[in-house]
Amino acid sequence: MNALQESYLALVRFLLPEGILDYFELSKIVEGLTGLHIYLEEKNLPPSEYKDQKLESKGFLPEIYIQDFPIRNQKVTLCIKRRRWEVKDTGEIISRDWNVVQQGTRMTKEFADFLKTMY
Repeated sequence: MNALQESYLALVRFLLPEGILDYFELSKIVEGLTGLHIYLEEKNLPPSEYKDQKLESKGFLPEIYIQDFPIRNQKVTLCIKRRRWEVKDTGEIISRDWNVVQQGTRMTKEFADFLKTMY
């Protein structure tokens, strides 16, 4: 990663909720009539509680929208796509348990609580 990319990443980390880039990738940013839309997709990193099982990514859950703090008088909406996986041995479809994430990382309790209540 070059110095310019590192600078952009540092700025993005400062603007987004703490810890979110540990689990999500920035896919795009769109400035529209209703404000700034920041699109994030969950990384294909299987949940730690399933680390001993074979998982296959099965795409994403429906996108959710979170109103975040304004930036330079622009409304900010985080457009988040959470990933789902299939446990190969059982066929069970799972998604990340945000209770586990919140306890083990820097993610804020409020943001983790929001993600937990969405599904």
